[in-house]
Amino acid sequence: MKKFISGLVIAFVVFLGLVVAGPFFVIDEGEQAVVVQLGRVVNVVRDAGLHFKVPFIDQVVRYPRRIMTWDGEARSMPTREMQFIFVDVTARWRIVDPQMFYVSLNTIDAGQLKLSEIIDSAVRTVVAENYLREMVRNSNHIIDRGIDPVEAFGLGDDLDMITEIIQIQPEVQPPIVRGRRQLAEEVLARARPIAINQYGIEIIDVVTRQVRYTDELTQSVYQRMIRERGQMAQLYRSMGEGRMAYWLGRTEHESREILSGAYREAETIRGAADAEAARIFAEAHGRDMGFFNFWRTIEAYRATLPGFNAMLSTDMEFFRFLFSPAN
Repeated sequence: MKKFISGLVIAFVVFLGLVVAGPFFVIDEGEQAVVVQLGRVVNVVRDAGLHFKVPFIDQVVRYPRRIMTWDGEARSMPTREMQFIFVDVTARWRIVDPQMFYVSLNTIDAGQLKLSEIIDSAVRTVVAENYLREMVRNSNHIIDRGIDPVEAFGLGDDLDMITEIIQIQPEVQPPIVRGRRQLAEEVLARARPIAINQYGIEIIDVVTRQVRYTDELTQSVYQRMIRERGQMAQLYRSMGEGRMAYWLGRTEHESREILSGAYREAETIRGAADAEAARIFAEAHGRDMGFFNFWRTIEAYRATLPGFNAMLSTDMEFFRFLFSPAN
């Protein structure tokens, strides 16, 4: 009897030990796990629910199935023209092969560090192969927008000059071939095969969060922008002065045409009026020639005598109405 009781006690202790040791484990939604037996992966569990493991021997290492974020640090790197810029990128990733991830990296922190190495290397390679403009712009919208000369200036007379300005702009703002968004895709294309084939990590996307100039390059860019805008301003200023001269000349020409026409019309009216007055005078004076001669002489006296300073003789025909006794 005592042996039977002892056996029951031993069986209960063993059962209790198995329960405490946990022969079962639960995988939640959004989790996956690898079962490691003496350092060797013996099972990969991706389904949520209750699962069995060998007590005291198997170890369950859990990994998230959700998409995780990797945030890089802004690092200085040279472009194709050896202009140093700070590039800050971020990425989304997830574990698609838990066994490979456990064998190669083991922990999430190690995975983040490995992603830093892979993505930073890809970013440096892509940046070094492309010009600065490819990293800071996504499209050629600034160049393609162009200038409408008729809308901008009201006339199309300066079309050749404006066309020349538009042709100069692609040199000031060179067109891009790929752009920042496509370069991010190239970084992803370089980094994704390494991550998934060697570490069981799928990189979903890579996004360029910020591109920042170094202090030296910032000053250089500012000076270049000031110089380019100064050149464009001078071109527009010259065109404005040309348009102003054009309108002033046109206004002066139109003013002279108006004044000339008015003067011609005034002279025509004045000539017609003088002719009409002469006709009326001739008709009126023709009725009495004596009175006409007298009136004309009096008008001559009124015009000339105030200017005489001395008169030496009055014995002349001109003074017949003033000094002739007969009149």
